[in-house]
Order: sequence, then C-alpha cells, then structure tokens
Amino acid sequence: MKKLIGFFIVLFATASLMAQPPLTSKGGSTSFSFINYQKSFSRPQEALKRKEDTLQKQFAAAGLKWPAKYIYIRSFKFDAQLEVWVKDEISQPFTLFKTYRVCALAGTLGPKRMEGDYQVPEGFYYINVFNPQSNYYLSLGLNYPNASDKILSDSLRPGSEIFIHGSCVTVGCIPITDQQIDELYILASYAKDQGQDFIPVHIFPVRFNKEKSVKYLETLTKDDAGLKKFADRLEDAYDYFEKYKQLPVVMIGPKGEYLINDAPPKKQKGEEVVTKQVKPKRIPVAHIVRSNLNPASAVHQWPKFGKDKDDLMKYLDKLGKELATFLPEGVSKSYIQVEFIVDKDGVPVNFKILKGTTDEDLMDELITRMEKMGHWQPALLNDKPVAKKMIQTVTVEK
Repeated sequence: MKKLIGFFIVLFATASLMAQPPLTSKGGSTSFSFINYQKSFSRPQEALKRKEDTLQKQFAAAGLKWPAKYIYIRSFKFDAQLEVWVKDEISQPFTLFKTYRVCALAGTLGPKRMEGDYQVPEGFYYINVFNPQSNYYLSLGLNYPNASDKILSDSLRPGSEIFIHGSCVTVGCIPITDQQIDELYILASYAKDQGQDFIPVHIFPVRFNKEKSVKYLETLTKDDAGLKKFADRLEDAYDYFEKYKQLPVVMIGPKGEYLINDAPPKKQKGEEVVTKQVKPKRIPVAHIVRSNLNPASAVHQWPKFGKDKDDLMKYLDKLGKELATFLPEGVSKSYIQVEFIVDKDGVPVNFKILKGTTDEDLMDELITRMEKMGHWQPALLNDKPVAKKMIQTVTVEK
C-alpha cells in the first residue's frame, strides 16, 4: 500500500510546478491571477469576448453557477466524443454541461506506448499546460506520460506533448473545432483561476454503456489478454463515475497497472460466437508509387488540401461513409490510419495502410479513392515546394 500511495502522490504533486500564471500586485500584496494572464494573449482575449456571455447564459439555463469551480473532462475514442462536467463545490456530484465531437482521430483503440505510434493515450491524466499561442490555435496539454505510462511504455521514447486543441487535425492528440476549444479553454482557465490545479482528463477507448461500442472493443481484446485487462480497469473507473458522479480514486500498482478504489461489481456478459466468412480470392490492384522522393522531415508550411482548412476533414468524413459497405462482416466501425506522400508537384502518392484494418478489399478501395482525391498545395521549405509525408485517419462507419 505504501508503494501505491507513493505513486498516487507523485502522479499529482509534480503538476503544482507547471503552468503557473505570473504574479500580480494589489495594494502591496502579491497574488495569482490566471485569467488576467490569459487575457494578456490575443487568442484567449478574443475567445472571452466571443464566448463568455454565451457560456454564462448556457450555465444559467442549466441552473449552474458561473464560472464553474471544478471541471472534469472525459473523452471516448471510438465514439469520437469529449464531455465537460462541472460543479461548484467539491462535495457535489458533477453535472454534464456539454458534449463536443472529436473532429479528427489518429491510431486505434488501446493505450499509447511509444513515440511515433500515433496513438491517443488511454487512462487518467490532468491538464498541466495552457498554450494560448498553439500551432493548433489554443491547446490544453496533458501530463502524458503519467506514472503508469512511464512503467508500461517504451523506457527511452514513451512520447510526449499530448494536447486537447483546435484546428481539427491530429497525429495523436484530441482535436475539436476552434469554437469548441474557445469554450473549453475558458472553462479550464476559470477553474484554474479559482484554484483547481489538477483538472482531470480521463480518456476511454469506448463508451462502456453503448452496446455497439463495447462489441467493437471486445473484438479487439478477445485475443489480447493484456489489452482486455487494461480496458477492464478503465471500465471500473467509468462505472464508478456513472454510479456516483464523483471521481474515483485511481492508484497505480508497482507494475504500472491502474487500480480503482471501490469499483462497482461488473455485470456478467455472455460470450459471443463469431462466425468468419470466407471471401473469394481478390484480384490485386496496382497503385501509384513514386521512388526517390526523399520527403522533408521539417517544413516551413505543411501541405494544404482544398481552399478551406475544413476541406480535408469533410473529404475524409465523406470517404468514410462511402466505404462503409466494404467493412468486413461483424465490423461496424474502423479507424484506418493512412500514410502517404504529397509530392512537390502536389500529387498524393505512395499510400500505405498503417493501422485499422487488414481487409485487403477495404484497403485497396480506400487507397484507390484517395489516389483520386485531387492535387494539394505542396509543402514549402525556404519558399520551395518539397515532398512531405502525411498521416491521416479515415473513420469508416456503417
């Protein structure tokens, strides 16, 4: 138990040293004013002008006191949702304020375990960075890797810099729209200003009360005992919050495993019989491959698709819906991670499926369609067009 308590203290104690606002002076006394600090940056200042009055009215309509002293954020990867819960007193149960759509996805279900795996972490985190000048508009950084991740992930390269941010693009973070991050950034800033130094963010693979989501998770974990055990502990925390609307006490064991105090007992689930269908042998499809491209590792301007910043996400959403009929039997949703190169002439080539499906028909159809997506504005390095590798996730859902 001493080891567990030690891990628990370390998990939270280090955050008190991060993301502190500057000191302000009033009548000779010194105090923190995190909101005033954020107002010194143009983006939070403009966000407050646009959104604060609207948020106050929404709080009033819901019978909530503005601003919330405590907020809790939880995100569901498969369901592409991010919830914001609020309360005014520590002893009160949380109340759901708003649910946002996560507008871009990377990786697959399961925890992040190394740098460059494009995975969104799963587990229990808190906000430790407020970035008012983010490359993705506004961003809230998470304390990944936490104490569990440091034990279970790659010891040299576990990864870092996981954010909730705007701009609707991602290679392993949680993106929402700029308007939504305006609201979330304001809510988090006010909570921190009122003393909530540890704003919890829990990231789950699925909503454990949605049958379709749970069935998809079960298909991934049925042959992976370690992943199933990991998901079960996350479900314990989910169940606790659903029952009490209070945060569970999360401890970390000596092997990095999550331990949830007073987790409600699980319901027994019947086993499913999965029938595999044999597909006819497919005809191989030839795809566009260019050699000796040497894509740049760093650029001054990334490739751009379409005229507006949302054009790529609209295209990928449309593509995912069109490909739904190609999903294998028994699969209703897949996050398919695609790597490709935008060459210096703006042509997307060298497509490769990294994760999300092994179905050859689906992979071929996806690549065939993306090869016809049209020209891009190529990446720029020193004002010259260069080839650049891209990774995007296509959500294919029935």
